[in-house]
Amino acid sequence: MAWQLTALDRLEIQELYSRYAWGIDLADEAMALSTFTQDAGFDHLWQGRVEGHEAIRENLHSLWNDRQHWWYGRQHLMNHFIMEPREEDGEVDVRCFFQILQFQTDYNTNFVFGIGTRVDHVTRKEGPWRFQSLHVNAWTAADQVPWKGEFLMREKPRHTPPPVRG
Repeated sequence: MAWQLTALDRLEIQELYSRYAWGIDLADEAMALSTFTQDAGFDHLWQGRVEGHEAIRENLHSLWNDRQHWWYGRQHLMNHFIMEPREEDGEVDVRCFFQILQFQTDYNTNFVFGIGTRVDHVTRKEGPWRFQSLHVNAWTAADQVPWKGEFLMREKPRHTPPPVRG
């Protein structure tokens, strides 16, 4: 590796994640898009993969407007960052955990909507640190947890409802 991240780089990358969360969670289009390079890729469990600002904008509008009943009141939390510089100066892979907290407006209650891991590529090729790509790995099944140890638990069979008798 020819270069190293400075403490300032690490803080700026953490702030990038904060700006991303504030932007997407409060439907602030300008802030959200400012966290992505112009040719960025976004890989999201429910939306799939999109490329470029216009596709990301459409994706976010779909979340904010078409699915507002389950998007409004969310907080994305990212933490436990591992930042690994690539060979190219100003290119970094970032791994982190995420949690999504949700305020449920119908019942005025809060709950954990989801958890998982992310593997993102951040760059400063356009000036400040921005996402070149992000990959969301939401844990919705046991095989999606990136467990490195021996897996000793038996997976529970998926529940199949009993047949309806008439």
